[in-house]
Amino acid sequence: MVGGTTTEQVIRHIALLLGVALVLGPIWIAFVASTLDPADILSRSVPLVPGGHGVQTYTDVLVKGHARGGAPPLWLMLANSLFVAVAIAVGKIVISLLSAFAIVYFRFPGRMLAFWLIFITLMLPVEVRILPTFEVIAHLGLVNTYWGLTVPLMASATATFLFRQFFLTVPREIADAARLDGARPMAFLWHILLPMSRTSIAALFVILFVYGWNQYLWPLLVTTEPRYYTIVMGIQRMMAVPDSTPTWHTIMATATLALLPPAVVVILMRRTFVRGLVDSEK
Repeated sequence: MVGGTTTEQVIRHIALLLGVALVLGPIWIAFVASTLDPADILSRSVPLVPGGHGVQTYTDVLVKGHARGGAPPLWLMLANSLFVAVAIAVGKIVISLLSAFAIVYFRFPGRMLAFWLIFITLMLPVEVRILPTFEVIAHLGLVNTYWGLTVPLMASATATFLFRQFFLTVPREIADAARLDGARPMAFLWHILLPMSRTSIAALFVILFVYGWNQYLWPLLVTTEPRYYTIVMGIQRMMAVPDSTPTWHTIMATATLALLPPAVVVILMRRTFVRGLVDSEK
């Protein structure tokens, strides 16, 4: 426990409350704006008390979508974003686990060269690779498909590096004992390494889920049909309405609902997430 005098504890709590206010303040303002009449938002500053149009606004956004911006119903965009986030997180973890396992526990020519080729991609931002990747996806006919939305984002040099570093800390005697017991490589991975690294996997899943949920540039390039829009794309479409004023109450309602799934994932997995960042089970 962190000690301190009463004054120090009061200062800590005040600082904590200020931090919470800075984080939750804009979210509350967005929620309040989503419950107001559009004319009220444009005519005066947003109050701190919710208005009386919240139920109608959220119902219209969830069911009808945004016709002027070409955005589909919000439930469809939420489902697309959820699928993309889960697919990217699970795909990155599976591919990274297998690649790190192969690099650490198998001896084959070019093993370290393969690792450094994977690692060097960390120095290449997504924007550098996005046009060649789009060309490959277009030639494969995967534009406007869920495969095109998810597969190009599944490889992860960061996760591969983290799993490799963790596997290197596992005592070699464990692998030797498993080999003497007749365990095949995949059995060793499934029954021994995976349980040992479950907190790291959980922490990575939270980070990668939020990463996949917030994807904007790649879905914007690879999808043109509204039925494949993600929630972030939907917000952009609602704002980019030519020759008219954006309907800010629907935009704020969409943004408020877009915050909920990542927040739920972080809250539900917060204990495992923290343990995965600060601890390792061996």
